[in-house]
Amino acid sequence: MGFSGEDGGVTRTVLVLGGTGEARRLAAELAEVPGLRVVSSLAGRVREPVLPVGEVRIGGFGGVAGLREWLRDNRVDLVVDATHPFAATMTGNAAAATAELGLPLLVLRRPGWTEQPGDRWHWVSSIAEAAEALPALGRRVLLTTGRRDLPAFANPDLWFLSRSVDPPEHHASNVTILLDRGPYTVDGELELLRANRIDVVVSKDSGGEQTAAKLTAARRLGLPVVLVRRPPLPAATTAGTVAAAVEWVRRGSGAG
Repeated sequence: MGFSGEDGGVTRTVLVLGGTGEARRLAAELAEVPGLRVVSSLAGRVREPVLPVGEVRIGGFGGVAGLREWLRDNRVDLVVDATHPFAATMTGNAAAATAELGLPLLVLRRPGWTEQPGDRWHWVSSIAEAAEALPALGRRVLLTTGRRDLPAFANPDLWFLSRSVDPPEHHASNVTILLDRGPYTVDGELELLRANRIDVVVSKDSGGEQTAAKLTAARRLGLPVVLVRRPPLPAATTAGTVAAAVEWVRRGSGAG
């Protein structure tokens, strides 16, 4: 595959499935690689996303078939899935489409969080399990799993402070919406938890430093945290850092 550049050389094309800080850093570093065309794709679920450097497309592909056709039509040579650790559908579609076309796929995933002394973590395998666990742990909840998961936590006996980048379409009277975007600080999270008398925190195991401050704050206050485990990854080559992903792309694209 590949495109012909203005100097007659072949430009290799890499598609970065993005939406994360790692995806933006990857796009910025790959933009400096000669002979490489980088296209970042965002799902479009956030109204005002932070855009990466370079070419960007926004919106879904239309499932495996749509992604397969887009990859073929745009003569993509390599794909890096740097989506959110809980974007299981997109990751599965990427694995299926690249397998059908015989394209190399790398899944870039930052490591999950590691429990530390003093943490009171309660691991669950789904949003539904997280909702079921809450009544035994607390009554005032900081909910940070995203606006799309809010309906699963409907419980008139609890009070929720739901933090997200965009507002939900609907919410119950016992839910207060806080619109905010990381990175967060430990001092800021401590103030938030104390001011709202939070006694339990709910989070997905997203990993990374952008939103880890809430876990430190909960530890200092002795609060329980309900953590949703990540969905399993499909069979694919994986990397845990942007540097490793850059090296993989360089090798696969033939760049020096």
